[in-house]
Amino acid sequence: MSDSTAGLRRKINSAKDLQSVVRTMKALAGSSISQYEQSVHALEDYYRTIELGLAACFIGRTPFILGDDQKHKINVSGAIVFGSDQGLVGQFNEVLADYVINALSKLPGKYLLWAVGERMQARLLDAGLQVTGLFNVPSSVNAIQPLIGQIQIETEAHKVFGEFANFYVFHNHPNSGVLYQPVSQQLLPLDAHWQQELSQIRWPTNNLPEVILGNDTLRELIREYLFISLYRACAESLSSENASRLAAMERADRNIDELLANLNGAFHRLRQSAIDEELFDVISGYEALSVKLPPKKSLFLDN
Repeated sequence: MSDSTAGLRRKINSAKDLQSVVRTMKALAGSSISQYEQSVHALEDYYRTIELGLAACFIGRTPFILGDDQKHKINVSGAIVFGSDQGLVGQFNEVLADYVINALSKLPGKYLLWAVGERMQARLLDAGLQVTGLFNVPSSVNAIQPLIGQIQIETEAHKVFGEFANFYVFHNHPNSGVLYQPVSQQLLPLDAHWQQELSQIRWPTNNLPEVILGNDTLRELIREYLFISLYRACAESLSSENASRLAAMERADRNIDELLANLNGAFHRLRQSAIDEELFDVISGYEALSVKLPPKKSLFLDN
């Protein structure tokens, strides 16, 4: 009986240790979500500034296609997919990969595809897609900016040689209802409709803006616009990843609570059974000693 209770006690202690790890991971995931959400929120003012700068460039200007090489009529698209290399995220990569495969199948012409994360790359390769390049998944907010810089250098190098005109970004977007959902955004070319919307933004002062250096300024503003768009996509992907991990840890925490309840119940029943047996032995012994023994015969005969 003691061996059984000792075994249950070891299982209970192991479950408590595992629950401590799970709750630590829950706290880390929650903290990471907050950091990534704050990083996206911090971009809003800067994005507004870039919008105003672009609006100033397009005011009174005839819309034209930006980022499209009409001279060569190239029919090649570029795309980057933000995945995850961490565990305990459920179908995070699978859901996004299926979405990317379906979206790329509808695009005309060829494409160049970059993956963020080895697991996402492996998933795309298994589906028969060709992956041009691979980037590491950032492990913190501070690592996002260097990653976006690498992506811009890589993609702009291909763009300079005219390898693609359209550019898409795929990632998982946080969603309160289903944790996250796969989304896509076309970053290039910057079409006439996009320019028309920017030109209609109301200038915050009565003084009309003046653009210095013309196309050079416009080119730098577009580069910053692309940087912000990629940064936001990466941060939202990481936020979705941690939301998925948080949900998994919450499920694990509930399962461990149920397991502990069952183990503690079994331990207490076993312990109570052992106590009952000990009490039964004591009572049985007491009753045995309480029985009156017959008088012993004397060894000496009476005269």
